[in-house]
Amino acid sequence: MPEYKNRSIHGPQRTFDDFKLGETFYIPSRTVTDAHFLAFQAASGDNHPIHYDRAFCKAHGHRDLLAHGYQVVIQTAAGAGIFPYLVEDSLMGFIEQSSRFLKPVYAGDTLYPSLKVAELKPQRTTGILTLASTVLNQRDELVMEGLQRYLLKKRGAA
Repeated sequence: MPEYKNRSIHGPQRTFDDFKLGETFYIPSRTVTDAHFLAFQAASGDNHPIHYDRAFCKAHGHRDLLAHGYQVVIQTAAGAGIFPYLVEDSLMGFIEQSSRFLKPVYAGDTLYPSLKVAELKPQRTTGILTLASTVLNQRDELVMEGLQRYLLKKRGAA
């Protein structure tokens, strides 16, 4: 095994057994800009004017460009924080994701995502780790909540 294993700058490698309910992983905040809207449009192919035409948005009662729901979900991508670096050796798969959109997100909003250990379901040699995903805006309003599930090896199986 190469010497660098278990020497992540983010901490030692962890298995399913090393996580605790309530443990939180913060993801750096990001202010959503026009560039993010354009990049999302290019990647998704979504060309609806509610996401890209300010005049259309204002005519439909929105103060600015309205972020697509997936544009908000991607703020909770675990890879933007430390979680995936801690489970490089034990991660078997990202197996499920769900989300609910609670308030609109507009161009210029600053988003504060986090992931919190919500459930630990042990199995024989693996376990399912459920992370509650949340996104708050600059007014401390919850704009999105959801779940992410990961299949991790247990200690001894890793």
